[in-house]
Amino acid sequence: MAAATKYWNRLGFERELWQQGTTLVAGVDEAGCGPLAGPVVAAAVLFPCSWLEAGLFSKLRGLNDSKQLDEDQREKFYNIIVNHPEIRHAIAVIDVEMIDRINIRQAAWRGMNQALDQLNPKPQHVLVDGLKIKWLPYAQTALVQGDGKSYSIAAASVLAKVTRDRLMQDYDKQYPGYGFAEHKGYGTPKHLAAINAQGPCLIHRKSFAPFRPIMETLELFPAPDANPASTNLEVSPSAQQLPGT
Repeated sequence: MAAATKYWNRLGFERELWQQGTTLVAGVDEAGCGPLAGPVVAAAVLFPCSWLEAGLFSKLRGLNDSKQLDEDQREKFYNIIVNHPEIRHAIAVIDVEMIDRINIRQAAWRGMNQALDQLNPKPQHVLVDGLKIKWLPYAQTALVQGDGKSYSIAAASVLAKVTRDRLMQDYDKQYPGYGFAEHKGYGTPKHLAAINAQGPCLIHRKSFAPFRPIMETLELFPAPDANPASTNLEVSPSAQQLPGT
């Protein structure tokens, strides 16, 4: 009984809107704001208000914030969500070049906007993890730690996380030696050691404020008489701070 109550509580925001006649409710989330490398990925998911009739009660039991699931669980839920005929979903990828150009928060907002705009039908209301999205042309409700409170947001977090992890596995083959398949671009000791040994590659986010002190600490700015070929890292003087996500 307690498990069933918890399950229904995670549909509480959706059900309240459904009961008010707002039947097209989407959850949106992103993955990849914190890493030093790789894109940020956003996803949007719109569940049918005929939740029970669609057989989703049992299929999605256990769905949670992607960070609370292991890889096998994320893959299982990913496949259910993208293949179910009554679930609408969309995914947007914002590359490193755009992140460096407009900053990570703006890039995440852009990705979430793009994912929502791809949904068909368009949502009437959006449940957002964390802060409200600026310039969003839809009614929205921002939920702190929303991926643990709303199944729609949790589903979006799973799609975004799985998509980004797969991209980083591909980048691991394209840029060997950094360990992208293992750490997914986060600033782990192994990743920092690889940057020190090889220098940054094309998918490193050179606009991040932590990038300059990290690079200085790792001595990627050699003395003037060192090999000029290793000095091609440029960090924007207007580097953006990493968000707390």
